[in-house]
Amino acid sequence: MDKSYKELFNDVNTFIFDVDGVLTNGIVTVFPNGELVRQMNIKDGYALKAAVKAGYRVCIISGGKNEGVRTRLEGLGITDIYLGAHTKIDQYNELVQKYNLQPENVLYMGDDIPDLPVMEKVGIPCCPSDAVRELQAISVYISDKKGGEGCARDVIEQIMRVQEKWHDNFDAKYD
Repeated sequence: MDKSYKELFNDVNTFIFDVDGVLTNGIVTVFPNGELVRQMNIKDGYALKAAVKAGYRVCIISGGKNEGVRTRLEGLGITDIYLGAHTKIDQYNELVQKYNLQPENVLYMGDDIPDLPVMEKVGIPCCPSDAVRELQAISVYISDKKGGEGCARDVIEQIMRVQEKWHDNFDAKYD
């Protein structure tokens, strides 16, 4: 690439995140009834809500189907949430059509092979530090944070700082 990742960050207006392995550490607790429970990082939540409040488009494409995840993300103001997405490129293409997205304006953060087709299409493919090798190889930015340990906050905050939209006094209240 001719541009540094910081220069590419100037063009971002849309964030797309995977859930498991990005917004969570990829570990699920399986209850006897079969329910899968995940943990999400509160700092990632703050940054997601701050991005929404600042006018960025924030979208989620996940293979997981847990409705608790949807409830949490909706509570942060995210409206484009695709759960049970096993072929993520289909949901990405839907978002491109719906919002007339340009690849150079889209950041996607994923951690594993199902994210690869989308990451090959967006202008700013990113991943957490513990992503699989194939995704690290094509990422323009690899967070120094692992999935579920603040990697979403890291990339959102960096982009908002580059674009001079990050402030320490956001009123991004959430539970």
